[in-house]
Amino acid sequence: MKTNGGRRRIRALGRSQRRRWWRRMAQKKYLQAKLTQFLREDRIQLWKPPYTDENKEVGLALKDLAKKYSVKLECCENEVENIIEEIRCKAIERGTGNENYKKTGIATIEVFLPPRLKKDRKNSLETQLHITGRELRSKIAEAFGFQENYIKVVINKKQLQLGKTLEEQGVTHNVKAMVLELKQSEEDVRKNFQVEEEEQNEAELKEKQIQRTKRGLEILAERAEMVVDPETTPYLDIANQTGRSIKIPPSERKALMLAMGYHEKGRAFLKRKEYGIALPCLLDADKYFCQCCRELLDTVDNYAVLQLDIVWCYFRLEQLECLDDAERKLNLAQKCFKNCYGENHQRLVHIKGNCGKEKVLFLRLYLLQGIRNYHSGNGEEACEYLNKARHLFKELYIDPSKVHNLLQLGFTAQEARLGLRACDGNVDHAATHITNRREELAQIRKEEKEKKRRRLENINSLKGMGYSTHAAKQALHQASGNLDGALKILLSNPHMWWLNDSEPETNNHQESPSQENVDQVSELVYMGFDAVVAKAALRVFRGNVQLAAQTLAHNGGSLPPDLQLSAEDSSPTPSTSPSDSAGTSSASTDEDMETEAVNEILEDIPEHEEDYLDSTLEDEEIIIAEYLSYVENIKSATKKN
Repeated sequence: MKTNGGRRRIRALGRSQRRRWWRRMAQKKYLQAKLTQFLREDRIQLWKPPYTDENKEVGLALKDLAKKYSVKLECCENEVENIIEEIRCKAIERGTGNENYKKTGIATIEVFLPPRLKKDRKNSLETQLHITGRELRSKIAEAFGFQENYIKVVINKKQLQLGKTLEEQGVTHNVKAMVLELKQSEEDVRKNFQVEEEEQNEAELKEKQIQRTKRGLEILAERAEMVVDPETTPYLDIANQTGRSIKIPPSERKALMLAMGYHEKGRAFLKRKEYGIALPCLLDADKYFCQCCRELLDTVDNYAVLQLDIVWCYFRLEQLECLDDAERKLNLAQKCFKNCYGENHQRLVHIKGNCGKEKVLFLRLYLLQGIRNYHSGNGEEACEYLNKARHLFKELYIDPSKVHNLLQLGFTAQEARLGLRACDGNVDHAATHITNRREELAQIRKEEKEKKRRRLENINSLKGMGYSTHAAKQALHQASGNLDGALKILLSNPHMWWLNDSEPETNNHQESPSQENVDQVSELVYMGFDAVVAKAALRVFRGNVQLAAQTLAHNGGSLPPDLQLSAEDSSPTPSTSPSDSAGTSSASTDEDMETEAVNEILEDIPEHEEDYLDSTLEDEEIIIAEYLSYVENIKSATKKN
């Protein structure tokens, strides 16, 4: 009991110290931004005289400048002088790096280290740009004391690709690189009473988890293009804001599936506050979303929510320098919300009847805009956005007793929060809303399942006639799901039979063309077809009597010209050799691994379709109050410092 209590006190002290450190960092960042604004407005070049002498040392004029700006900011003169000196040194360092790059081609990369390395978190690294991402990662690991396999590097807001050169990835001189750590240092391990071996195993598990995530999402995305039994095979589907499946062009469906899958996985890590693993998933989601057309992204709010999640991740990782990308992402999110929800949420209200739940997204948008403006030195704009966030928080705050009342009625806490926000806090209306939504979703799921069942039956019917899965799917698509229409299309276009697939069951009944037997030919002759034509048809359709008969009957007893050429060119299909079964054991192992990967993904995909709108707002409440205090008390706080 004593040991546990001691640990709790140590952690509480650590959090208090971290908050104080974060407050100092936030205030310093604000002052840096304001002073940079003043220097630009006054067109002052700190790297030139009288602020820098011929030996690149600080000039006396810098002290006068600090005095002038400290009066303007009503801040401590020494602190202003120290920050201006940091800006001057950085400018000289950048100038030296630029000259060196022009002469030697050696680029400088600004490396931003993980939050645990409080001192000197920003560092420079010199490198050639023709090296690979793997070589750069190795350099960073060696320079800053990381284990190479337990870090990820983000450059230009994308994960560094290990196999490509820096030039191929658009890495340039003076670019910024953020290091995400999957493993803590041994010193941290000792501080937290953990065993080094356990920590290393955890890091290895995290890396394997990321790889399994990628494979699991690829499998689920592929299943979206396949025909699966919805009762037995897990798969992903894309639904609109009412919960109904929507049709996506095949060229974009897989990219959208992967984008949404990576986003859900990233959100799962965000919930667990594993921001270092969440960010790579979110950036991968962003990459796949960018492969979708603009029109598609304007019809769904997923892309806007992703932008918020990425910026939130930057903030929680305490990577303030990466907030330079935040303005673009937040503006993009705001634009996407407007396109998707309509002006003043009119389209959203028309579809769903209310917009109370979606206000949670706007609260976070305003909060992040406030934080970004604060760290950019825009105090007034920051105050405006933070107050908008605070106003929304008060509007969205939920009385715990109301949640308890709904729990007593058999609803979940998530349903209670979402229902109360949709109904402006009215418990009776919320209960009715939740019940109606449950019934509506149950009906939609029943209809969607029935639609998939009918499609599967139709495909199996066509496969039973000898057509491949691919051909059956395409014909049904062209016939809008009508089985008779699909069959007419296939008979009118016999070349579609060659739209084959790799599913072994589609060829179970097919025989090698070299094994045409008398019975098959006789059967076709008995139907009234010419023996020579019957043999040719059986060669084309590899012994499939049904397809041969249907095609000959549809074409007046002869083969179409294009299939006559196929008959001449057809060759025997190789039979299965004993060695083919040798891989059965390894195939079974691969299947188990794939099942494990898929199950891990499915575990993190929420059952409730509005999970992304559900938040207790506990973190937001604390951060709003914290940043409002920064804005309102910045003058007195800096004077005390």
